[in-house]
Amino acid sequence: MILFMLFAVTTFNYADRAILSIAGTAMKGELGFDAVTMGFIFSAFSWAYVLGQLPGGWLLDRYGSKKIYAISIFIWSLFTLLQGGVHFLGALWAVPMLFMLRFMVGLAEAPSFPANGRIVAAWFPTSERGMASAIFNSAQYFATVLFAPLMAWITHAYGWSETFVVMGVAGLVMSMIWLRVIYSPKDHPRLGSAELAHIRDGGGLVEMDQGLSGGGAADAPKVNRGAKLAYLKQLLSNRMLAGVYLGQYCINTITYFFLTWFPIYLVQERGMSILKAGFIASLPAVCGFLGGVLGGLISDRLIKRGFSLTWARKIPIVAGLLLSTTMVLCNYVDTQWMVVGIMALAFFGKGVGALGWAVVADTSPKEIIGLTGSLFNMFGNIAGITAPIVIGYIIKETGNFEWALVYVGANALLAVISYLVIVKDIKRVVLKPLDDAEQPFKKLSGAETR
Repeated sequence: MILFMLFAVTTFNYADRAILSIAGTAMKGELGFDAVTMGFIFSAFSWAYVLGQLPGGWLLDRYGSKKIYAISIFIWSLFTLLQGGVHFLGALWAVPMLFMLRFMVGLAEAPSFPANGRIVAAWFPTSERGMASAIFNSAQYFATVLFAPLMAWITHAYGWSETFVVMGVAGLVMSMIWLRVIYSPKDHPRLGSAELAHIRDGGGLVEMDQGLSGGGAADAPKVNRGAKLAYLKQLLSNRMLAGVYLGQYCINTITYFFLTWFPIYLVQERGMSILKAGFIASLPAVCGFLGGVLGGLISDRLIKRGFSLTWARKIPIVAGLLLSTTMVLCNYVDTQWMVVGIMALAFFGKGVGALGWAVVADTSPKEIIGLTGSLFNMFGNIAGITAPIVIGYIIKETGNFEWALVYVGANALLAVISYLVIVKDIKRVVLKPLDDAEQPFKKLSGAETR
């Protein structure tokens, strides 16, 4: 049930990110956007998403995943709903208002994936995290499978603004369900002692959120500012993590191409209608979903067969990302079915290789797992800023998508190089002891507290 809820909420998360790609063609016609303007509007989400990562990680470590995630879902759904009203402002004000609302959606979604990583680290033993992480991460593909045809139909039948309203209301309902269903392992009313022991003995951090549900217990350890900076310095100077961050940036470049420009590519470059593009876009997403689940399954099977954690993660990552470079072949075919087939193959490979969150669960120091996940997500989602804008400029300058596909394929290749050359070993980071000025868990006496 916990994993199902992570999957469901992440599906809404990515669906709300992708609405603009489905409604974008209709919005461009009504509000007069060019490709560069659309690229900047696409990027608005990620500007805030990146800026919100470290504060989001701190909130998760301070108040726990359940409460912060529920607030996050509610707020991003509310701002999604409000985007449906920007057409009342006219073309002059619609662009800055749409940018601002997309910015607020990104800020509200910032804690979501670090929270996913925390919950997986708490609920799953090491040998099951690859599959668990792959399943919640594969929700990004399922979001397209489920919602792209629905959003395309709503846009075609009723208009683009109604798409935002429907998705916003559905998200508000989901935030209420989340509060009723999610618990930490030691608090769950239906978790037996045998299962709890299985999780704990296998490496699950079952006590991660103890004492945080009420906003921090009186005796909960407080991490001071100096300690946070010292910890961040240690994380940023770690070679393995640097390679993982670079790899995730490149992988997310592929993700944001599919989330933003891919449906527009099908309409503008391949001559499909908005309705057809919405349905066609779901086919590569099905392959991405299957690849995502398969990548996690392969990785966990390799661990159980005696492979080291390093190679159990690297083998599917490298093989999958090499496969995703095949999208460049779309520049050399003309028929629609071949384009869709090649994109489906590329998206399948990207799904197999998208094991970054499993690596985060494997490597994060247990003291600051929320902050570590946020740092990883921050670097990865800089791609959400750069990719839409770079692709927008490429399209404006060249008049087509050919070099845009080369740019995305090159990022897949760079991710492979990062995991093979920079990331030598995948193992949990052990934080170095801090000096007295940086001690994060200094307990005050009664007199000092007063």
